[in-house]
Order: sequence, then C-alpha cells, then structure tokens
Amino acid sequence: MGSKRKGILERLDAGEVVVGDGGYVMQLERRGYVKAGHWTPEAAVEHPEAVRQLHREFLRAGANVIQTFTFYCSEDKLEISGNVKGITGAQINEAACDMAREVANEGAALVAGGVSQTPCYVKSHSEPEVKAIFKKQMDNFMKKDIDFFIAEFFEHVEEAVWAVEVLKTSGKTIGATLCISPHGDMDAVPPGECAVRLVKAGADIVGINCHLDPLTCIRTVKLMKAGLDKAGLKAHLMIQPLGFHTPECNLGGYVSLPEFPFALETRAMTRWDMQKYAREAYNAGIRYIGGCCGFEAYHIRAIAEELAAERGFLPPASEKHGLWGAALEMHTKPWVRARARREYWENLLPASGRPKCPSMATPADE
Repeated sequence: MGSKRKGILERLDAGEVVVGDGGYVMQLERRGYVKAGHWTPEAAVEHPEAVRQLHREFLRAGANVIQTFTFYCSEDKLEISGNVKGITGAQINEAACDMAREVANEGAALVAGGVSQTPCYVKSHSEPEVKAIFKKQMDNFMKKDIDFFIAEFFEHVEEAVWAVEVLKTSGKTIGATLCISPHGDMDAVPPGECAVRLVKAGADIVGINCHLDPLTCIRTVKLMKAGLDKAGLKAHLMIQPLGFHTPECNLGGYVSLPEFPFALETRAMTRWDMQKYAREAYNAGIRYIGGCCGFEAYHIRAIAEELAAERGFLPPASEKHGLWGAALEMHTKPWVRARARREYWENLLPASGRPKCPSMATPADE
C-alpha cells in the first residue's frame, strides 16, 4: 500500500525530482466524459474506465504522483452544476481514491487527494461554511489510502489558507497551489505574501497550478520563493501549469481568453516546449514538476525525459520515443531524417497554419 513506499516529503527532502501527472477535466471533456461549464468529476463513478486509462497513461509517461479525479467535487459545486443525478460527492471522492490507488500501485507512485476552490467562498465568504465543505471532503479521503493532500486551483489565497488549515488536521503532508499570475491573487495579494500565508497555515509544499503557461508560472513560483526567503520560511516548491501558451499573462488566466474552452488547440505546447519548461523549473529550484489543463501524457513524458539524468531513469513510455527525434533516423525521406537531432527541434518556430489568425488575443478581463 502507499504507506510502505517513500513519502512525498521523504523524496523532496532528499532532493529527488517528483514528476506530477497532467490534466484530467479538459482531456476527459474532449474524450466525451466531462461536461464543460462546471467541469465536475462524476466520470469517476459513471465512466471509471476512462479515468483509469488516463491515470495509466500518466503513470507510464513517468508520473510519480497520481492525483484523485476529484476536481470541483464539493457538494455545493455538484449541486450547482446540475450534472450529477443520484451520485453523491462522497461516492465520487471514494471511487476516485480507489482508482488512483489501484493505478499508483502498478508503478510505485503516490496518491494525492485533491480539493479545490468552492462556490461557497465567492458567495458567502463564510469561513465556517467553507471549512465545513473542506472537512467533509477530507473525511471522505481519510477513509481511503491516500498519501498526501493537494489543495489546488485557488484564485484567493484566503480560501486556500482555510483549506490548508482543515487538511492539516488530518496529519497528512499538504501541498497547496494557487492559480494566480505574477501580479498576485484576485484580491491583489502578491505571490510572495501568498506563499508566506500558506506556509504559516501549515502547507509543506507551495506553488502554482493552471491558468497560465509554464514559463509564466515559473516566474510566479520564483516570487513565492523570494517571499518565503525574506520571511525566513522553508517549504518545498511545486508547479503544475497550463499546457497552453498564454503570452497575454493576464490576471484571470486562460479562462478570460476568447478561445476558452473549445478552441485552445492552436495554443497547445509541444513536447519540446515542455522539455524547456522542465529544465527552467528545475533550475529555479522547483522539485515537484507536473502539469494541469492541456498537459497530455506525452507532455509528462517530456518532463521525465528532460530530467532523466537527475532522476536516474527514463519512463516506460520512452521505449516508444526516440530522444530529441532520434527515431527519425530510419525515415525513408531524407528531409525527415535530417530532423533526427536536438538542434532542429530546439530551434523550430512552429507555424500555426492559420494565416488570418493573430498570435495573441485580447482577454475579456482587460
């Protein structure tokens, strides 16, 4: 079971690179198992085989952590969505935990129980009400075999702090990630101060997830680290950014872009973008490196391949992939064979194939 393998803090304390998994809700929406809008995770009960398959793809790609498919699984969100009939939040949470553990055990990975922001916070700002929602989710998870918690996708640090305070009572390790820009959270709290508040609340690992692209999120994590250093606080750093290019770097992230959520394909990052991201994150001192929406299994494999020397091994999925295009050496076309080298892919400026489209958009929140 999970308790017999090295825990997340044991790995991070030893300086190991921990590769996270990728995005679930957007991929499962594209595959026909999640409804866009409220993005609730009832597929964990309705279509467990789809969720299980995605877990396995991330594991094969090199993920050390499998997150439970429990994004937006608070009772208030499920009720508002109207997507869920006759299925309780507890059923989803528990089924998601069982699936994540089943797959994690196939590859000695850890299981992270995930909780995210609630509609209740925006509606009432009631600390007792919001904390009661987190407590209910935590109790579901504690019936199951999870290794640690991740409180993720929080636009307001205050709500994230409340989540951490509740989850800390479990005695488990807590990771906490905000979906904010370098400008700060939605209340203009700077990233450095956000990190300090999270660590003081009890978070062991802090960082950024979703909303903006990898290099932008690295900038934000660096600001968080600077805040912790100034306050004399220690915490491990994590990052699970968006798998789409967002050079606009707007406060609201990709949700405010005109392409969200059904026309983001032209912004998709390549595997080579991901190798650059993995190296930049590592050089910034971040040791928990994964992805969120838009991150597919081959993106996770790219992280694992870029950091193979640091980790000491390649993932199983690399058996079907030539590093830096090496497999193209056997191609019948000489111009394709010429691409079997790092210099080609590292310096390529890929065309979008859409001559009438701009390279950037005007976000709705600007």
